[in-house]
Amino acid sequence: LTAQREFEEETGLRPTGQLIPLSPIRQKGGKIVHAWAFEGDCDPSTLQSNTFTMEWPPKSGQQMEFPEIDRVEFFDFEAARRKIKAEQWTLVEELRAKVGDAPK
Repeated sequence: LTAQREFEEETGLRPTGQLIPLSPIRQKGGKIVHAWAFEGDCDPSTLQSNTFTMEWPPKSGQQMEFPEIDRVEFFDFEAARRKIKAEQWTLVEELRAKVGDAPK
């Protein structure tokens, strides 16, 4: 439930329907990523991220607000492979194995 809430906060889209669990992966820096997928459709231009506040520039004492996600886009598999982290590609391959290449 926490991941679903965060997904909605970071994109403005509420995940609905069956969640498809994917195997956790470990990124190069050691972070373990737990992922899931769901079938849906949306216009990426309508999605809006929540924001966070941090000191910027560093050591300036000034607080600035930034979006969690700068944009949302859809890609075919080959374009996605070029854009995401190599270790995250295994999530895409696992999803393809579970549901195939194209939406129903």
